[in-house]
Amino acid sequence: MRSKLSKLFPLLAVLLLSPWPIAYAYDYANASPQDGAIQIETAEPSTAPEWQAFGKTIGGVNNPGDLFYIDADEYPADIMVTLYITNTNELSRCYKYLILKVGVYVEGNTDEWAVASSYDGQPISDTFITLRNSQVSFTLPGDAKYRISIDSGSFNCITANTNGGSVSPQFYLTADQS
Repeated sequence: MRSKLSKLFPLLAVLLLSPWPIAYAYDYANASPQDGAIQIETAEPSTAPEWQAFGKTIGGVNNPGDLFYIDADEYPADIMVTLYITNTNELSRCYKYLILKVGVYVEGNTDEWAVASSYDGQPISDTFITLRNSQVSFTLPGDAKYRISIDSGSFNCITANTNGGSVSPQFYLTADQS
């Protein structure tokens, strides 16, 4: 019996300690009645980015994934989008650093995703969200659908002992008229 438990324990530890990012969204756009509203949808958990964090390890994002979808297809004005990590206090106890590259994609006419451009037509520069800044903002043109994702990243996990907390970042997104 002890042999079976000793083999099962590492598997359970991996499953319980694997980060599963949580995403929340809020749209508080001040759209006038003649304008369409901005709609934000949280991505399915199955499409979330994944990585495995253990105490005293350095690692990276194993599988990039989606966080949010923004539908501003009928909203003509530019929109200011801000992505937050809401549980940095918990995460700072577990990570020495956590650096995540944020991807912003626009849906094309053929339902394929391409790297988005900012309101001035320039490609959005590499955007990173960290435990230090815990938020990033960018302005996007209206009349389009967008996907916000985590494309890559790296971390140094000090400990996976969270005392009831989590080693997974919780994301929150806002969109407002620019």
